[in-house]
Amino acid sequence: MIKSMTAFARVTQTGESGELTWELRTVNHRFFEPHLRLPEELRGLDTQVRARLAARLQRGKLDGQLRYIPAQGTPNALQLNRPFVAQLLAAGQELAELLGRPAEPTAFELLRWPGVLHEPQTDLSQLEQMALTLLDQALDSLLETRAREGERLAQVLRDRCDRLQACTARVRERLPEMLASVRQRLAERLSELRAELDPLRLEQEIALVAARLDVDEELDRLAAHLDEVRDVLQRREPVGRRLDFLMQELNREANTLGSKSADVSITREAVEMKVLIEQMREQVQNLE
Repeated sequence: MIKSMTAFARVTQTGESGELTWELRTVNHRFFEPHLRLPEELRGLDTQVRARLAARLQRGKLDGQLRYIPAQGTPNALQLNRPFVAQLLAAGQELAELLGRPAEPTAFELLRWPGVLHEPQTDLSQLEQMALTLLDQALDSLLETRAREGERLAQVLRDRCDRLQACTARVRERLPEMLASVRQRLAERLSELRAELDPLRLEQEIALVAARLDVDEELDRLAAHLDEVRDVLQRREPVGRRLDFLMQELNREANTLGSKSADVSITREAVEMKVLIEQMREQVQNLE
C-alpha cells in the first residue's frame, strides 16, 4: 500500500493516574528521523518508544510529543518530611538552650536542609504501559492517514502517467510527417544551391539526418518507465526511492526527446512531458 510521509495523529486517554495525550506529526524526509518530547515522569520510555516507531515507519521526519496531566488528588511532587522536621526543630531547641540564646530558624532556612523535602515514590509501571498502549493507537491513526493520503497521491501519479502516454502517442503519430518535412527541406536547400542532385547522395544525407532525429528508442524507454511506475504503485512496500529514480529516468528521456526534435509540435510535447514529470516528482517526494 502506497503511503504518504505527511500525516498527523492525536489520541488522548484518561486513567487513574491522570491524562495522557500523544501527538505525532510526520513530514517528508529521505530517512526516518524521530524527535521526541516526553514528560519528566516518563523519560525512561524513550528507548521503547523509538523502537516501536522504527518498527512501523521507514521514512519521514517525525515529531512526537507525550503530554501528561496528573489526576486530581495525586500527591504533590515535593512532600514535607514532618518527622524529620520535628527532630530537626527539637535538636535546634536543645542546642539553643546549651548556647544560652534563642534559635528561631525561618521556614526557608529549614527547607535548605537535606531530607526536609522528599519526592514520593510512585509506581510508574501502570502509567508507562498506558503510554505505550496509547502510542500504538496513535501510530494506527497516523498510518491510516498516511495510507489515505498515499492513495490520493498514487491516483495523481496514475493520471500523470496517462497524460504522458498520450504525449508519446502524439509524438509517434507526428514522426513520419516530421521526417517527410525534413526530407523536403533538405531537397529544397540542395536545389537552391543549384547543384546536381545525386539521388543516392540525397538519400544518404536524409538517412543521416533521420538517424540524428530518431527518437524511437527514447519513446520506447519512456513507455517502459511508465509501465514500471504503474507496477510500482501496486506494491505493498515503501516505494518512494524507487519512484524517485524512475522520475530521473523519465526526465532524462524527455530531455533527449526535446534536444533531438526538429519539429515545433514535438518540441511542445517534450516540454509538456517535462512539466508532467516535474509534477510527478514533487508528489513522489511525499511518498514513503
